[in-house]
Amino acid sequence: MTTSPHPLVVQARGLAAEVLAPQAERVDQEGVPASSIQAIKRSGLLGVSAPVAYGGAGAPNSVARETAEILAGACCSTWFVQTQHHTPVLTLAKSELPARESLLGKLATGELMSGVAYAHLRRYPQVPVRAVPRRGGWRFHGTVPWYTGWGLNDVMLLAGVTDADEVVFAFTEARQQSGLRASAPMRLAALTAARTVSLELDGLWVPDDAVALHAPYESWAASDRPKPTNASPAVFGVAESALGLLDQDDPTTKALRLRLDKVRRQAYALADHPAPHEHMEERLALKTKAFDLMRTATTAAVVAGGGRAIDLDSRAQRLAREAMFLLVQGQTPEVRRAHLASLSAAY
Repeated sequence: MTTSPHPLVVQARGLAAEVLAPQAERVDQEGVPASSIQAIKRSGLLGVSAPVAYGGAGAPNSVARETAEILAGACCSTWFVQTQHHTPVLTLAKSELPARESLLGKLATGELMSGVAYAHLRRYPQVPVRAVPRRGGWRFHGTVPWYTGWGLNDVMLLAGVTDADEVVFAFTEARQQSGLRASAPMRLAALTAARTVSLELDGLWVPDDAVALHAPYESWAASDRPKPTNASPAVFGVAESALGLLDQDDPTTKALRLRLDKVRRQAYALADHPAPHEHMEERLALKTKAFDLMRTATTAAVVAGGGRAIDLDSRAQRLAREAMFLLVQGQTPEVRRAHLASLSAAY
């Protein structure tokens, strides 16, 4: 018996086929357009994991992963802009602070799209962004090294560390304002289109009612540490798109697809494991296997494309550069060590 795909999977496939994939090479060179973001907002995909009570879909993790694969495989830059949104949604869904009631519905329905400025917390005990309490709110000082979606997001979830070693996550508008200045967009080897900037914070004030999370650093870090050890759906999405450029009857293509499907099943089974801190070595091993297969698939697409694959209008070389980006996206020291160890063991 065949199971019908989830409505959001159908939406993602239509969006990928009609909007994202046809213009992906142009977007890669010119930037993610506001029209693509508007299409994603209208699609309902921004609320895939949001509570139904707030206008979201409340879909299972399997649906969120499948839609992410589809979007990343169609246009990784657009996927990367919108994927930032899901952390703020999940943060608010677990929050008991006032920001939940004022913002979760707007984020769940796509009325607003959020970016994130919190990866610098993983540098602790370095503190690139300091949060200082002030009457009625907080002031943020320091530098956010990477912020994606500048000019496309409506709001951002900004994080800093207090002198008492607590984390404060709060929402503010994603625009130039008093105490917040953005750099020029970074030119990168891949995903320049995602409009990534650095942010200088000079006393940016955020009111208490915009705070989504305030907790000891160690308790936040304990919940965050397992997340980067799981294989990203985007890796499988880019690998699938690369395999789609190959001869589907070729034994090499069939073998690669079988291996990719096996690693995907194993990685997702662990991602759904009820104890996220368990099987860490296995999670990292599967993550590096997924990297290897993505790299092999995108390299095969370039080889199959021959000299044409070097052209900037070539889908194969775009996928190869996106694959390079995904090797370091969300990378932690633990992930880096495991990946380098697997590479050295292969020779």
